[in-house]
Amino acid sequence: MIHTIISSKPTKLFIILAGFFIANALIAETVGVKLFSLEGTLGIEPLEWNILGNTFSFNLTAGVLLWPIVFIMTDIINEYYGMRGVKFLSYLAAGLIAYAFIMFQGAIHLQPAGFWVGNYEAAGIPNADSAFKVIFGQSSWIIIASLIAFLVGQILDVFIFHKIKKITGEKKLWLRATGSTVISQFVDSFVVLFIAFYVGPRLSPGQGQPWSLGLVMSICIGNYIYKFLVAVILTPVIYWGHTIIDRYLGHDQAEAMRKAAMQSN
Repeated sequence: MIHTIISSKPTKLFIILAGFFIANALIAETVGVKLFSLEGTLGIEPLEWNILGNTFSFNLTAGVLLWPIVFIMTDIINEYYGMRGVKFLSYLAAGLIAYAFIMFQGAIHLQPAGFWVGNYEAAGIPNADSAFKVIFGQSSWIIIASLIAFLVGQILDVFIFHKIKKITGEKKLWLRATGSTVISQFVDSFVVLFIAFYVGPRLSPGQGQPWSLGLVMSICIGNYIYKFLVAVILTPVIYWGHTIIDRYLGHDQAEAMRKAAMQSN
């Protein structure tokens, strides 16, 4: 039975794409706790744009490095396995992300071993357990916001992708792939910050100082500018991925799967 599953190229391809999709989504959520300076990383001066009366520089979450890849994976899976395939993986990824955060909370409450803390103290880290709690103990509203934004963005992406494909057919891959990504990431960018830093803290006063609406909007716009540029830059990757998959599956098999994906929607 296992040999039969592995020997099926479409099934093996789905397993590979699913594993890479879920791994990237989970890693993006985990490393997203770190904020970094894009300008500092590139060795340039901060841009300090004035957006809605707020000064914005590209201080982004580390997760933005991986989310564009997740959306590219979404478009590739969408092309060959349809909306049902993407929705299945999106719900599975969201469930696994929620499971991971539950496990993080369990690990946070474990009593640390004395020598473990001591080893890190010797390395110049005063309290490794406190650092662990800060890194993995994200606000519940940030977790809720990221999961809602992820699911909304994914569902919107597949919907727009197939709407464009119905109009253009097999032509203009760049339009349906990049178009669906830039629109879905626009919504994703606003949903996650609006819930996490504007709505959440107002509903739960003990979970941080709420941001002003102007600050939320300015940071959303700045983050989206970055995501938009990355989505456009990575458009050739979609064509590269299609070329590799078509060669792996064979022209006839790949074309049949794309037609089946459209008909299933």
